[in-house]
Amino acid sequence: MNPTNIVILGGGFGGLAAANELRQNLPQDARITIIDKKDWFMMDLVKLWIINGTREFETSKRSLENVTKKGIEFVNEEVIKIDPEHKTVRTSYRQFHYNYLIIALGVELAPEQIHGLKENSLILYDLKDVPKIRDAIKQMKSGKIVMAITGMPYKCPPAPFEAALLIRSVLEEQGTSDSIKMEFYSPAPLTLPAGGPQVSEDILQILKSKNIEFQGNHKTVSVEPNKIKFENGETDFDLLITVPPHKAPSVVTASGFAQPGKFIETDRTCKTNFENVYAIGDVNQIMVTDKIAVPKAGIFAEEEGITVARNIISQIAKEMQNAVFDGKGGCFLETGKKVAGYLAVDMFATPNPLTELRPASGEHFSEKEKFERERLEKWL
Repeated sequence: MNPTNIVILGGGFGGLAAANELRQNLPQDARITIIDKKDWFMMDLVKLWIINGTREFETSKRSLENVTKKGIEFVNEEVIKIDPEHKTVRTSYRQFHYNYLIIALGVELAPEQIHGLKENSLILYDLKDVPKIRDAIKQMKSGKIVMAITGMPYKCPPAPFEAALLIRSVLEEQGTSDSIKMEFYSPAPLTLPAGGPQVSEDILQILKSKNIEFQGNHKTVSVEPNKIKFENGETDFDLLITVPPHKAPSVVTASGFAQPGKFIETDRTCKTNFENVYAIGDVNQIMVTDKIAVPKAGIFAEEEGITVARNIISQIAKEMQNAVFDGKGGCFLETGKKVAGYLAVDMFATPNPLTELRPASGEHFSEKEKFERERLEKWL
C-alpha cells in the first residue's frame, strides 16, 4: 500500500499547528509536507515590537527547515497551481500528489486596490515597511500621524489599535508626544465590530486616554501626498500608516477555491467543496451569523489546524469522529510599557458571540511573551 501523502500549503500558525498534530499522531510512513515560499516563520505580533524597538527581525524569525527534525518535510517553493480534480499541487519546480490537502496560505495584501495607498503610506503589515515606521516616528518632532484601516476584513483585528498605542508610548518616551497629533480612521462604525459594542467602547476609551482620536464610518477612496481622501471627507497627515485591503492568494482564486474578492468558504470542519481538501486560517471564511465571520487571527488558525489534523487522523484510522472548530480563543491588546489587556472570545456562544476585554496588566504582557515562546518551542 502506498503511504498517505498529506500536503500543507503554508507554514504559518495553521500550517505548523496542523503538521505537528499530524506528526505526533500518525505512523512515520505517513508523509507530511509543508510547502511555503518563505523559508522562515515569525509571528505578526513581533512586527509591533520591531516598531517600538524591542525586537529585530533577524533575531525573531525561525527557520521552517527546523520541522524536518520532527519528520515533517519542508519545501521552500511557491505554489503556482492546485488541481483538486487530480489531487496535485504544482510549485515553480515540481508537482506533488496528495491524499489530503490543507490550504493555509493566509492572505495577500492588496494596497493596489486603493489609488495612491502604496506610494503615500507605510503599511503596518508589510515587513519591509515596519522598520521604516519605527524610523519615521523616532525622527518626528511635531505634526500629525494618521492611521487608517482601508479594507475589511483584515488579519489580527486588535493589532492596528495596539500599534497606535505603542506608537504613542514611543512618542511619550521620546518627549515628543505633546507636539504630535494622532488620528485613527476606520470604515467600520466601531473600533472592533467582531468584539461587539462593549469591547469596542472599551478600546475607544483606551484610545481617548492616549489622545488618539478615532473616526469610524470613514471608507478610504484614495491617497495623495500628505492627504487621505474618504467617501465623506479628507484629512492631511505628516505620516500615514495603513492597513491595506486583503485578498485571498492569487493561486487560490485561480484554482477555483474562492471567487475573486472572496475567501474560501467553509463550515466549522474547515472542509472545502473538494474531496479531502481543507482551508484553515486567514484564507478561509467561517460565518458565525449572516453578518459576522470568525476573525482572521493566529489563535483561530492554530485551533482550526488542530481540528483538521484530528479529522484527517480519524479518517486514516477509519474512525467516525468529526471534530469541529469551537471558536474559542483570545488575543492580547498591548498598550505600551510592557502592559497588555486580553480579549477573550467565544465566537459560537449562543445567542451571540461572547467577548470580554480584560484590564491591561503586566501579567497579560508576560502571557503574550509566553504565547510566542511556547509555540516556537513546540512547532520549530
